[in-house]
Amino acid sequence: MPQHIGIVACSAEGAALCYKTICVEGAGFMGSHAHPEISLHTHSLADYVERLDRGDRAGVAELMLSSAHKLARAGADFLICPDNTIHHAMSHVLPHSPLPWLHIAEVVAAEASARGYRKLGITGTRWLVDSEVYPEKIDAQGLAWLRPTEPERDALNQIIMDELVQSRFTPQAIATFQRVMDRMKEEGCDAVVLGCTEIPLIMNDGNSPLPTLDSTRLLARAALRRAVTGTSGR
Repeated sequence: MPQHIGIVACSAEGAALCYKTICVEGAGFMGSHAHPEISLHTHSLADYVERLDRGDRAGVAELMLSSAHKLARAGADFLICPDNTIHHAMSHVLPHSPLPWLHIAEVVAAEASARGYRKLGITGTRWLVDSEVYPEKIDAQGLAWLRPTEPERDALNQIIMDELVQSRFTPQAIATFQRVMDRMKEEGCDAVVLGCTEIPLIMNDGNSPLPTLDSTRLLARAALRRAVTGTSGR
């Protein structure tokens, strides 16, 4: 029997895309209309933002662990979190978690290595791009990386938190991301991490100046492989 996937959600659009990807692509592993059992739990996004704003990683971890324990009681076998930003609390989460996790940045970095990329641009919220969530995992694969500039971080964060998580998708937001990615390409990046799970709703290989690493769908596919085959690898 496939394993039961537990989703520790944070923002709605990213969690919904992750859930939908598992359900739709499950058919490729299990047959028409089939997918593994899935449970999802989330606290209010406002609760996470309040803790992020004050730099309270332990507080973020408490929310994640609260969801983790509820999902364990629901029968989940392992956990994923379709939110890159709150992975910076994972060092507080893992020692106390009732279940194992797939780490979104590990999944993305492994995929980048498998595709032969050498230098990755990192996009996401300011909390995410200021953190070591992606640099640590990219370094472990022997790859280089580039963060947005300070003004770029502010612009991307505003789009993500004031627009994308509110289900607002505008041509102006796409143009801003394209400018940032163009600059990263000029500085030697050969791919870009869509390091907020809402970014794939507006950016993809069709409109990005660089090949994209879609963290949301890559995590969903890794979870699907683990649930069905017992391994999250390609």
